[in-house]
Amino acid sequence: MHIHVDYDERLHAVYERGRVLPPETVATWMAALTRNAPARRPLTVLDLGSGTGRFSDAIAETFSGPVYGVEPSARMRAQAELSHPHPAVSYLDGRAESVPLPDASCDLAVMFLVLHHVDNRALAVKELTRVLRPGARLMVHSGFSGQMHDHLWYRFFPRGREVDDSVFPELAEVVEQFAEAGLARIAMDSVDQLVAPSLPAYYERFRHRSFSTLQLMSEQEIAEGMAAMREAAEQAAGTPPVPVIQTADLLVLERTGR
Repeated sequence: MHIHVDYDERLHAVYERGRVLPPETVATWMAALTRNAPARRPLTVLDLGSGTGRFSDAIAETFSGPVYGVEPSARMRAQAELSHPHPAVSYLDGRAESVPLPDASCDLAVMFLVLHHVDNRALAVKELTRVLRPGARLMVHSGFSGQMHDHLWYRFFPRGREVDDSVFPELAEVVEQFAEAGLARIAMDSVDQLVAPSLPAYYERFRHRSFSTLQLMSEQEIAEGMAAMREAAEQAAGTPPVPVIQTADLLVLERTGR
């Protein structure tokens, strides 16, 4: 199932604080995109579901071409303009099922934790195929049902993995759907990202409740999980910091045809 989130209602106000990434983590993701992208430069890039633009400006710097951050939430776009402005980045009103770009206009499209929010994936796949040039790449960072990595927050929220398994799609289903539309799987890259420099820092981010899957949990579950994480963070304070490293999947596909 997909998860519908109204980012204009509350999450726009906490997303940038709750999901901010250390500069070295952004660099890790840019390296992953670079090693899987077409070699030519510059590249025109679609950042689909760009949110507050936390990757958009870095993508513009990495690929030296125009970046179109397409995001349906007006307040998330407004936050992006404030937090991640860049002369090569345009933040546009749109969604996966209706991308406001011409046919065959992009060399690369990226989707960071967007796939499970898409209402009509079949239509979104057609739109991505439409805007990508032959030989262009699509990179999808997503969790996949049945093969979720061991996220730290699962240790404090007993139903966390179960909830994510119900939200994220199955990999085989996604690959098949894209292949039918002319986007062939090229690789599955594994990205080890620094999420926070320590458990206390991780808790400071997580307490903003910017993770959309929390909306599928009860207030009691959330309160108990937050309390358990806070206690662990307090116990870790004053001890040598242990970085929180999380493995993420990056599905790489290529637009076939002429």
